[in-house]
Amino acid sequence: MHQTVLAREAMDALAIKPDGLYVDGTFGRGGHSRAILERLGQRGRLLALDRDPQAEQATLALSDTRFAFYRVRFSALAQVMEGRLADGMLFDLGVSSPQLDDASRGFSFRNDGPLDMRMDAGEGVSAAQWLAMAEEEQIREVIRDYGEERFAKQIAAAIVAARGREPLLRTRQLADLVAKAVRTREPGQDPATRTFQALRIHINRELEEVSLMLPQAARHLAAGGRLAVISFHSLEDRIVKRFMHALARPHVPRGLPLRETEMPVASLRIVGRPIKASTEEIRRNPRARSAILRVAERTAGPLDPNTRIEPGARWRN
Repeated sequence: MHQTVLAREAMDALAIKPDGLYVDGTFGRGGHSRAILERLGQRGRLLALDRDPQAEQATLALSDTRFAFYRVRFSALAQVMEGRLADGMLFDLGVSSPQLDDASRGFSFRNDGPLDMRMDAGEGVSAAQWLAMAEEEQIREVIRDYGEERFAKQIAAAIVAARGREPLLRTRQLADLVAKAVRTREPGQDPATRTFQALRIHINRELEEVSLMLPQAARHLAAGGRLAVISFHSLEDRIVKRFMHALARPHVPRGLPLRETEMPVASLRIVGRPIKASTEEIRRNPRARSAILRVAERTAGPLDPNTRIEPGARWRN
């Protein structure tokens, strides 16, 4: 059963106005969207995005004239907004529990299924297809950078050796192979955890999506509008953190001498400290243990049109 992570905290972060326009950039199964709609008045509006066809199916149970759904990647946010400014945007990054629990999606090593991992199975190549054609060095880099796996070299070598004997088509095949290649692992963590995470991030270009979405979100927030982002691992959280902090500093063109009183207003204001799930929520939903909610508010300050951020693998501390 899907449990919405940090639901109350996310609603508090958005500071919802009854007649406002809001965006749920990662609809999933609609938990956050329903919570937003409960707080909106009749004149309020909610736009929801998700690229997963199963998420689109889940919207059929949500009949509300204030709600509109778009089956697109959240990096297509600007196209959805069409110049409109939102009073708040929420993005719950990563993979959802229903995606993990459905063996046919290939996201999880716990249940055997086809090695797919695509959030939209009609788009791009599956994990099995990519592993069949990628060079050993590419596989090693993906597992090292996106999974932060110290045994990436051994795992990549094992994958290349195994595919020479038979195609890698099932999740259990890969999980068993990784378990033999990884010599030690943190207590309570399956040896395949980091490898599966890395492949999923790569196949779906997850970090690139976050990097493309954030500047669009800032540009389409009204002054006083809130941007709330829930991350589940360090790479995506690092992108969010650095983006928010970069825009929380005033943009001053290089070489332009300014007095302190002449400094422009920053584009964002950081709201509070990062928020983590309570002990009680983690007890009810162990997936919440790694969730981090960061919140920023759009100011009336100018936004640098050249704002760029790089995907997380290159953002090293």
